[in-house]
Amino acid sequence: MNNKKEKEREELHKTIWKIANELRGSVDGWDFKQYVLGLLFYRFISENIENYVNDNQRKAGIKDFKYRDITDEKALLGKTQILEEKGFFILPSELFCNIKKGADKNENLNVVISNVFNNIEASARGTASENDVKGLFDDFTIDNKLGNTVDERNEKLVKLLNAIGDLNFGDYEENNIDLFGDAYEFLMTMYASSAGKSGGEFFTPQEVGELLARIVIMDKTSVNKVYDPACGSGGLLLKFAKILGKENIREGFFGQEINLTTYNLARINMFLHNINYNNFSIERGDTLIHPSHWNDEPFDAIVSNPPYSLKWVSSDNPILINDERFAPAGVLAPKKAADLAFTMHMLSWLSPKGTAAIVEFPGILYRPGAEQKIRQYMIDNNFVDAVIQLPPDLFFGTGIATCILVLRKNKSDNNILFIDASEDFVRIGNKNKLTEDNINDIVKLYKDRVNVDKKSYVATYEEIKDNNYNIAVNSYLKVETIIEEIDIDVVNNHIDEIVEEANAIRSELKILIEEMELEKDE
Repeated sequence: MNNKKEKEREELHKTIWKIANELRGSVDGWDFKQYVLGLLFYRFISENIENYVNDNQRKAGIKDFKYRDITDEKALLGKTQILEEKGFFILPSELFCNIKKGADKNENLNVVISNVFNNIEASARGTASENDVKGLFDDFTIDNKLGNTVDERNEKLVKLLNAIGDLNFGDYEENNIDLFGDAYEFLMTMYASSAGKSGGEFFTPQEVGELLARIVIMDKTSVNKVYDPACGSGGLLLKFAKILGKENIREGFFGQEINLTTYNLARINMFLHNINYNNFSIERGDTLIHPSHWNDEPFDAIVSNPPYSLKWVSSDNPILINDERFAPAGVLAPKKAADLAFTMHMLSWLSPKGTAAIVEFPGILYRPGAEQKIRQYMIDNNFVDAVIQLPPDLFFGTGIATCILVLRKNKSDNNILFIDASEDFVRIGNKNKLTEDNINDIVKLYKDRVNVDKKSYVATYEEIKDNNYNIAVNSYLKVETIIEEIDIDVVNNHIDEIVEEANAIRSELKILIEEMELEKDE
């Protein structure tokens, strides 16, 4: 991206975040995201429909045609075609631009917007896109969070509509698809960051997604299908569209997510990146117990950042040990840590020529018991291709230094590559971040697959077997502990400043209290 475009993009992001913070008032940022993201999505699909119809009419020779200006009755004549192509239908009177136009004079704005969203969802009922559109606006509830009275809520909605409507996404045909999706991802990052632990459950930092996708893609120019069994808001899947181009994901994007809000965010994310309803399948449910994509596996490309140390039913469900995904290892992942259950699920659904890159909690690489037996199964059958040690504090809500486990079924040798990337980061704000150079270095180490002092080591099957199937990176490469130097004088000076400020505040409070007591006596 050139410097001018990058600057425009940054300005747009700053504006969006300013809007989000200024308009939310007393509403918690995590709760307020549903209004910002919901209206951003509403504007996108409105312009998406408009552009589609206008383009078709102009190709037919009606040069000055504008969908927003025609009657609803006339628009209904093309409803079937629009539904087949786009998966949803919006009447001209219910387009974002037309609702925004009279919003400040509409006393029933909250009801009107709710009805519009219901109508968009209802338009897909009974069609091929029903499951992809159903419930997309469920989280957009106009309640007391927005204000105590109808007038207060309407006033906030007007401000939101105007602010999002005034955002400059440029010419639709040129770049607005990229900018909408990009803005959505930026907002996700900011909300995940401010939400802490709960944010980490639905969003993986974009640069980690970039690394996972590039490891899986390597020299490929296309893949058949991309899959994530714990897809959160869908960002890892969409990295493949960014890197390869969505037309080079030949059979689409597949994911499953258990949390309802996050599941809705993932589907919205697909639409905002202009992935059509017939090119993705995001399903809701518990992947370990009720996997949704039996008819779509195997997958050439699998990426995931499943929940760490999730409790699950494990051996309490006697059927699971016979499940074809888990049975080959002869043992189930422990009840207190489902990490390797997710891993076995992905391994089972990985195609013979595919690659899976999975973010893992480090304990699963060396712990004894059932987890050791599962590792032994994967290593004895030559499925483990590489283990990459990541830096600490990359993810929202946890400072743990995680790893990437790379699985393949078509290895040319039975060695395992270990990469120490624990120091490959920069500190930005209160988190560590992988730079483009960091990512390039890690991908090169993975591709070259040779010993590099303190960075990478190719271990033989015999070494790993002799090490009791321990595949922690620091068992093969000395991972250096990062110790931050602390200047004691600076710390002491800072403490002195804090004490001085506290004493000043205490003195001011004392004076105020004395004055209040005097007034009371008088």
